[in-house]
Amino acid sequence: MERKKFIKTLGITSVVIPSVSFYTLAQNQEDPKLDKSLVQKFVGASHSKLDVVKELLAEHPTLLNAAHDWKFGDFETGLGAASHMGNKEITKYLLDHGAQANIFTAALFGRVDILKPMLAFNPALINAKGPHGLTLLHHANQGGEEAIKVKDYVMALGLKKTQFPLY
Repeated sequence: MERKKFIKTLGITSVVIPSVSFYTLAQNQEDPKLDKSLVQKFVGASHSKLDVVKELLAEHPTLLNAAHDWKFGDFETGLGAASHMGNKEITKYLLDHGAQANIFTAALFGRVDILKPMLAFNPALINAKGPHGLTLLHHANQGGEEAIKVKDYVMALGLKKTQFPLY
């Protein structure tokens, strides 16, 4: 082999081999996962136990947007749990820490100014189901007086009181 060709080959090899080795190493390492029972405990506490939520979130910040799988496609986050229970104190705490707000949270807080453009963007969201199959109307009902405008708005769009959760 000519010297020039050898040097070119060596140059390419020294670049390719380390990157392939790093890629192989990265593929062989499993990303750490949250313990399922810890996620379930956090989501369960998010229904009504602010002190437990604060403690768990301080120790495990990645729980903030973690979802527990209750099975059959029923995924619930801490925010979803607090929202469908109408627990505004826990909901606000989670939002203040960066939880991913959604249309159900907006309904709970009576934010018709947020719902209107979301429903204009995708009218099918009127039939969206949150954790446990709970509707926008359920979340608006949980919002009490603060959410009456949302309740009236979604009912005017055709969401009927007779629409119940999936189970």
